[in-house]
Amino acid sequence: MALALYIHWPFCARKCPYCDFNSHVRAEVDQAAWRAALLADLAHEAALGGGGELGSIFFGGGTPSLMPPATVAALIEAAGRHWRFSDDIEITLEANPSSVEAANFAALALAGVNRVSLGLQALEDAALRFLGRLHDVGEGLAALDIAQRVFARVSFDLIYARPGQTPEAWQAELGRGLGIGAGHLSLYQLTIEPGTRFATQVREGELHALADDPAADLFALTRELTAAAGLPAYEVSNHARPGEESRHNLAYWRYRDYLGVGPGAHGRRHGKATLRHRKPENWMAAVAGSGHGIADERALGAAEQATEALLMGLRLRDGVDLAAIGARFGFAPEALVDARKVRLHRRLGLVEQSGDRLTVTPAGMPLLDALLADVVAPELVAA
Repeated sequence: MALALYIHWPFCARKCPYCDFNSHVRAEVDQAAWRAALLADLAHEAALGGGGELGSIFFGGGTPSLMPPATVAALIEAAGRHWRFSDDIEITLEANPSSVEAANFAALALAGVNRVSLGLQALEDAALRFLGRLHDVGEGLAALDIAQRVFARVSFDLIYARPGQTPEAWQAELGRGLGIGAGHLSLYQLTIEPGTRFATQVREGELHALADDPAADLFALTRELTAAAGLPAYEVSNHARPGEESRHNLAYWRYRDYLGVGPGAHGRRHGKATLRHRKPENWMAAVAGSGHGIADERALGAAEQATEALLMGLRLRDGVDLAAIGARFGFAPEALVDARKVRLHRRLGLVEQSGDRLTVTPAGMPLLDALLADVVAPELVAA
C-alpha cells in the first residue's frame, strides 16, 4: 500500500490577522536554513518509515506556493531517494490565488509539482471581503487560468452556506465554478469555529449564521449540481471527475500510513501517531538538536486505530468494509459498530449496510458528525 508524505511550510506572504500560526512573513525566512532543516526532518522520517512506494506528496501550510522552487525540487528529489515513486505519483501544492504566487507556478511545475489546490473560496467580491481574503474574483480567476495551463491537475475550493446566502445565489456561483472546467472541487460549508472573529460576531449579534435547514438545502443542491456536471461527491465535501480524486487525501480517509514533515505536521507511521513542534522556532531548534522536529510520538492501541479508521472512512461515498478494518486491527466486524444504532439509522435512511460494507447515505452526510458519534461501538471508543 503506497505511503503519503505531507510537508508543511508555515510561512505566509504577509502576517495574517486571523491565524496565530503563520507568524512569519516571507522576507524573514532564511531559505537555506529552512531547506536544510526540512531535508533533515524528511530524512528522519525516511529512516523510520522509508522504503516501499510513495504514492503522493502534499505541500501544505501557510503559503507553500511562495516556497522557493529550488526547495520544492530538493524535497521531491530527496523523497525519490528515500522511496520508490509510484508510476502516477501525485505531487500537490496548496496555493492562494494571488498574482504574486501565480508567477511562481511555472517554476513549481518544473520542480515536479503536478497538481495544485487553489484557495479561491468564493466567486463574489463581497463574499471574499467577508471571508477576509485579500484577492478579488478577477485576480483569483487569473491565477486559476495560469494554474490550468501549467499543472496537469487543478483543484479549487469554495465556501458556501454563508450568512444570508440563498439557493438561487449559490446555484449561480457554483454553476460559474463548474463552468471553469477543473477536475476537482472542494466545497465546504461555512462553520463558526470557537475563538474566531466570526464566533465573536455571532456572540455579539453582528453576524447571523445560516440555520441548519437552509444549510442542508444548500448541501443537497451542491450534490445535485456537481453530479449533473460529472463531478460527483466522493467524500462529504469533495467532488471530482472519475479518476481525479485527491489520492493524497484518500490516503487519510482510507487510513493508510502518512508521514508528516515540518512545523505542526501530524503523521501516522507503523501504528504510531507523530506530531511535530508547532512553533517554527521550536521546530527549528529541535531539528538542530536532535535531527528531527518531533514533539510527541506515541503508540496507538488497536481500538484507537480501528476507531480512527471508521471515523475517516465513513466520510467517503464508498464507506468502510467492517471485515477489512476488523481483520486489520483484530476485531470481529460486529464489534466495531453499535448494531442497534445502525438499524435505527438504516430505518431513517441515513446509513446503508450491505454485508460488511457500511456507508452513510446522501441524506445522512449533512449529519455526519452526529452519526459517527452514534454508530461507532461505545466499547471501542472507551477501550
